[in-house]
Amino acid sequence: MTAANDNITSQVLTEALPYIRRFHGTTVVIKYGGNAMTEEALKDSFAADVVLMKLVGINPVVIHGGGPQIGDLLARLNIESKFVNGMRVTDSATMDVVQMVLGGLVNPDIVSLINTHGGRAVGITGKDDNMIQAEKMPMTIASSDAGASAPEIIDIGHVGSITNVQVDLLDSLVQSAFIPVIAPIGVGQDGESYNINADIVAGAVAQALGAEKLVLLTNTPGILDANKETISSIQKTEVEALIADGTISEGMLPKVECALDAVSEGVNSVTIVDGRVPHALLLEVFTDSGVGTQILSEQPTSPDTHHA
Repeated sequence: MTAANDNITSQVLTEALPYIRRFHGTTVVIKYGGNAMTEEALKDSFAADVVLMKLVGINPVVIHGGGPQIGDLLARLNIESKFVNGMRVTDSATMDVVQMVLGGLVNPDIVSLINTHGGRAVGITGKDDNMIQAEKMPMTIASSDAGASAPEIIDIGHVGSITNVQVDLLDSLVQSAFIPVIAPIGVGQDGESYNINADIVAGAVAQALGAEKLVLLTNTPGILDANKETISSIQKTEVEALIADGTISEGMLPKVECALDAVSEGVNSVTIVDGRVPHALLLEVFTDSGVGTQILSEQPTSPDTHHA
């Protein structure tokens, strides 16, 4: 190794050390999705990052999506995919596929990936220990009747909204050597299964665990301003203004709303991270500049110096 490489390595380690101290013993909830979940090199870098976080004393909790994989299997089974306002219409047959894909295919694959990189991952769904408690999500849309002005409430099946997060099992895992990997399936009072948006689950889990940080891996560089430039750091009221003027819209809205809910309920910071960047997690947690857009409450409980 050359002297120049030695210098770069020492700079990286020196920059990381304050953040290792800063986050040691804290919980970081990670929503895992997008390209980071499908491209082999990015999958490997994600798994290595999660394992390293655990080794230096940070407690990562992973919540994963699986929409493309669900869509692929539905197509192979000749079951049509339907969406309303971005939510998958989930009848009983579709719910069976959702549980099969998320709980039986995607989740074990992620567990195996992390374990291959030296971690001790444990796969669970929100149904385990009644962890993610849910009820049917009502969906209101504009009436299909051109002459009517009243909104129309429709049934989109087994799509759930979270009523409670039971953290006993998660607390036990987080405080141990294990890394929880959670499939976003909820359970109702009657034992019914519910398909829940993974961003929403990640936000609710972060709140329930009192996580220091929530990281949402996605396929965008972060929140963009009116000039399409990435905003490095932003506070809650500024985000609300960008939503009001339409700068934040469409696919970014659910992630941003999840972030706002989390910081409003005590999560110190939420970062929307570009998962297409190799080792995005390490860059976000252990460097001064971070990756993506960090959303902060107005008065964070312990200021995060990232994205300064």
